[in-house]
Amino acid sequence: MTKSESLDAIMKAAPVIPVVVVDDPAIAVKLAEALVKGGLPAIEITLRTPNAVDCIRAVAEDVEGAISGAGTVLDARQMAAVEKAGAKFMVSPGAAPDLLRAAADCPVPLLPGSATASEMMALGEAGYTHLKFFPAEAAGGAAFLKSVASPLPQFTICPTGGITLQSAASYLALPNVPCVGGSWVAPSGLMAKGDWAGIEALAREATALKSI
Repeated sequence: MTKSESLDAIMKAAPVIPVVVVDDPAIAVKLAEALVKGGLPAIEITLRTPNAVDCIRAVAEDVEGAISGAGTVLDARQMAAVEKAGAKFMVSPGAAPDLLRAAADCPVPLLPGSATASEMMALGEAGYTHLKFFPAEAAGGAAFLKSVASPLPQFTICPTGGITLQSAASYLALPNVPCVGGSWVAPSGLMAKGDWAGIEALAREATALKSI
């Protein structure tokens, strides 16, 4: 399976890819278990905490059915670390030249960030067909992605940034958007309380977006 095919399968596994910030591997496992039970297998664990790589490894090793991913990947060093930890996909907020060069040598597929038509076209020239649109709400929202669907139909896009359960449907109705990235399914308040049932319920709500 090519990197593009892998990303396609991951992006079509569920209508929402949870974007989570977690620093304790034990909590990461509990969180991932709740999200998977709720129907969201692909989980983007952002590299914004000291122990994020350990969290990615714990989810990859200990949570059946989870597709452990790494978010906020910015350089080759981080790529090597998350590959070793067992990440199945990587996500970046942008697409700097050095990042793309490192990604070409890494077996883990990268979902690079883009915010304009020109950035999308540049990534297309680099061989990418699956992109992140970030920051989605600030960069034009669903209206922007609708406008580029016709002139740039070759791209499959995961918008992320400011999306809520209420606004997700407008994105998922577009032909170029199989999923959205969302942090609302793993709120810090519920995580702090260990309310895994509450997070599972949020995941089920997100999963139901597929049938709307």
